[in-house]
Amino acid sequence: MESFLIAVVAMAVVLGVMILVHEFGHYAAAKWFGVRVDVFSIGFGKRLAGFRRGDTDYRISALPLGGYVKMAGENPLESRSGAPDEFMSHPRWQRFVIAVAGPAMNILLAVALLTGVFMVHYEHPLYLDEPAVVGWVVDNSPAAKAGIEQGDRIIRIDGQQDPTWEDVFLKIMINTKQPVSVAIQRGHDMIEKQIQPEAEGSDEYGSVGFLPDQPVIVTGVESNMPAAKAGLQIGDEVIAVNGTPVRSLYSVIHYLQQNGDQPVVVVASRHGQHVTFNMTPVQTDDNGRKAYRLGFGSVPVHVDKLPFAKALSRSLEENKKYSLLMVDLIHKMVERKVSIKQLDGPIGIARASGDAARQPGWTPLLGLMAMISLNLGILNLLPIPILDGGIIMLLIVESVMRRDISLRIKERIYQTAFVFLVLFFVVVIYNDLMKALPGLAQRLP
Repeated sequence: MESFLIAVVAMAVVLGVMILVHEFGHYAAAKWFGVRVDVFSIGFGKRLAGFRRGDTDYRISALPLGGYVKMAGENPLESRSGAPDEFMSHPRWQRFVIAVAGPAMNILLAVALLTGVFMVHYEHPLYLDEPAVVGWVVDNSPAAKAGIEQGDRIIRIDGQQDPTWEDVFLKIMINTKQPVSVAIQRGHDMIEKQIQPEAEGSDEYGSVGFLPDQPVIVTGVESNMPAAKAGLQIGDEVIAVNGTPVRSLYSVIHYLQQNGDQPVVVVASRHGQHVTFNMTPVQTDDNGRKAYRLGFGSVPVHVDKLPFAKALSRSLEENKKYSLLMVDLIHKMVERKVSIKQLDGPIGIARASGDAARQPGWTPLLGLMAMISLNLGILNLLPIPILDGGIIMLLIVESVMRRDISLRIKERIYQTAFVFLVLFFVVVIYNDLMKALPGLAQRLP
């Protein structure tokens, strides 16, 4: 129950801030150009609370899944008086600025939040920033079937040159219905490969079964387990097991499963010197999954605490990267090359918000807010009528035509767009429920 309440409160905070910032962008631009704002609402539907100041009713409404700014004369289907403070009475370029101001504020918020995170404390796996050198290939995985080997360096994936591991995983993640072209360097040779990712989990993110080459630095030791009893310490770097060099934690795990309960000799580096440990793996049972273990973990992380200029520069790079990824994902979704299950709705956002809120410190939640704000800004720029991008598209078409589109055509466009958005929202909610309640699909008729 406590986890549920944390998730609900965290989602309310995250979405509330996103919506407030977005609508404030429209509101501020409208006020700047002298457009009368009748309503500034957080949420849709029945008015629950609020106050009136000047011409504007500032309110909180019953359905907290969005918000809106209602400007005088904004709806082309409603009658207009032609007053100078009406939206449609203003030049198209001013209406364009008002429409784009909302998404622009969300994108600016994403940049500002990530800048703040990078200045304070941003923690992420060390390998994400490293060149994509393969440290382990899972047996019978798509990577193994494609002929990828330990030590191969990925020098191009899906058209992107010299990717980091973060780039590689993002490209793999959004490609589940088509092969991904990969160029690898093996020694002095460059080899072209095609890998078909497999969809994994309820989100159906792509996976190919290779893992990064990275040092196995001990970041955790379990008490009363063989590693702790033998004297392995946090900070030690495991370099070999029974004489076999290891460059991935998974290679250690794989070796232990093959070795069973036989003793192993672990060689580690401590302060530049080799230290040898004799251990005997023990079999553990975690929710029915039996495995031989030594009792240490390795998740090396990198902590960024950058000055403002570098934090801003990195934030701009990250937001650019994820913006292009979002556009690529939408493009592939339209072409039916990616499952719509990769999109999260309110339930998915609540789950992610709750997870971030339960982590120590504010930076995980702020980082999540930055990503959601960026996604909201990009999605609102899609050329779908009713969304800001649709209004922008119609304004551009009218500017090229040098005349307004007829009200009858606009009415049909908005009706079609409304039906599309309702159906899209229903599909997203349905997928949310299927992911949150995996057994529900089997119980439905």
